[in-house]
Amino acid sequence: MPTTSPRTSYVIALGSNRRGRHGSPEAEIAAALAALGGVVAVSPVLRTPPLGPSKRRFANAAALIESDEEPPELLARLKAVERAFGRRRGRSWAARVIDLDIILWSEGAWGETGLTVPHAAFRERDFVLRPLLAVAAAWRDPVSGLSVRHLAARLGRR
Repeated sequence: MPTTSPRTSYVIALGSNRRGRHGSPEAEIAAALAALGGVVAVSPVLRTPPLGPSKRRFANAAALIESDEEPPELLARLKAVERAFGRRRGRSWAARVIDLDIILWSEGAWGETGLTVPHAAFRERDFVLRPLLAVAAAWRDPVSGLSVRHLAARLGRR
């Protein structure tokens, strides 16, 4: 009898601030969600100011997905989607057609070269926390023990 891996949940942050073959940044996010599969919930898309030197506003969203992949396997698939959408690596903070990041994993923390879950900077990024509130407000950061709701409230007070 074949065994199946248990499905786990991930929260993925999606961002775009450049038109691509699917259209506007919002259309790129919608197309990326379709490419991801396993989507359980999606936040509304927010328009946010750029972080870093980019001049274009971002469309940001978060998705709760289910997958039987381990974090490195999912990361490889996310990077393949980014490449298929025209994302080119090498320039930090540049305009991008799509950016897909693993923010949280239902199994807790994961750390190895090239991948840290939870995402190292998510606690300080309003453009990540606000969409997360819509799909995973009660999820707890396995490092701090605080819920997404609590992290967002703390960030809002700063």
